[in-house]
Amino acid sequence: MNKFIKKIKSFKKWIVADKKRWIVGIAVILLAIFGIWKTVSSSSNEITYQTETIEKGTLVSTVSVSGKVVTSNILEIKTTATGVVKKVYVKDGQTVYKGQKIAEITLDSSGMLANAKAKASLDSANNSYRSSQASLAKTYEEIDGHDTDETLTMKETRTKAEVANDNAWSNLASAQLTYNLSSPIVVSPYSGVISNLNIVEGVNISVEKRIATVSTKGNPVVELSLSEVDVNKVKVGQKATVNFDSLSDKSFTGVVVTVDKVGQVTSNVTNYTAYIKLDSSSDELLSNMAGTANIILDSVTDVLIIPSAAIQTNNDINYAKILKDGKQELVEITLGLSTDNGVEVKSGLKMGETVITGTNTTRESTATTTKSVFSSVGGGGMGIPR
Repeated sequence: MNKFIKKIKSFKKWIVADKKRWIVGIAVILLAIFGIWKTVSSSSNEITYQTETIEKGTLVSTVSVSGKVVTSNILEIKTTATGVVKKVYVKDGQTVYKGQKIAEITLDSSGMLANAKAKASLDSANNSYRSSQASLAKTYEEIDGHDTDETLTMKETRTKAEVANDNAWSNLASAQLTYNLSSPIVVSPYSGVISNLNIVEGVNISVEKRIATVSTKGNPVVELSLSEVDVNKVKVGQKATVNFDSLSDKSFTGVVVTVDKVGQVTSNVTNYTAYIKLDSSSDELLSNMAGTANIILDSVTDVLIIPSAAIQTNNDINYAKILKDGKQELVEITLGLSTDNGVEVKSGLKMGETVITGTNTTRESTATTTKSVFSSVGGGGMGIPR
């Protein structure tokens, strides 16, 4: 370091000692500055364009929503009878009709008591219904011929009799269901195909139990949970494709059948329920299976499509840059449907034109070699004294 400083001082004295040397020194410095400027100025920027050719195609706008199967047309057969399974009359995959015997149970003491109480309630409900029917018939007889001049008193009497009869019928229906569930003879309440058989002969039943399920004809329904952003986009009648997590190799189609816009709030988040009915069924589709529905909001075919990166907007007017004869040209355009896969162009562009989606800048430099002013200049030039 000291040697370098000594050289600087020596060079300074050498320059100052002679006017010509001083002029030459300044010239050398100017040449060095010029060399540096020349090196920088020799760098040039080359611009290249990222482009795409305008083509025609199809655009589909969708919204993706998660959901689950709420019905796959599978109904349960239950019993509240307690005791030991005496006989099973059906097996999985068997077609049954409504009222067909499914199983027989030998009731224990608790089962017999529950069944006896259910029978007593059924008999009482049946007697009440018969009585209400008789009262209603009597009331109708009393007001017969007064269809056009029924008094308020007649109307009140008739209405009370009709309401009493309706209530008696409801009580009878409820008592009948309770008795059927407690009965030692289990029958199918529906027609269909038996599946998920859940009992065998000799097994003890001590609580309410699902005996089996019956698959009926009909297509499954999928329940969806829509956000506040999506609920107004989804409409009844829109088509959808549905994929299920457990059936990755299959895809189902369906249609939106209901959209509930009342909404439910959970943890300060509002969700709205919609239902999709599938166009087909499958034995593999079970209740509560999770899936994702892609609902088709809109679609266009045979339209000009450009990527969104090619669009510029200024004062609510849309533009696109096209590359024409190697030069940029700004064109005003009218847009249509916008999706993740591109944007429809209604006017302003033609098929086959090239739009600019981005630019790349490449810097090229010309190499320049410079020498230190402190190095010796060959061929009789000046040298720095040691």
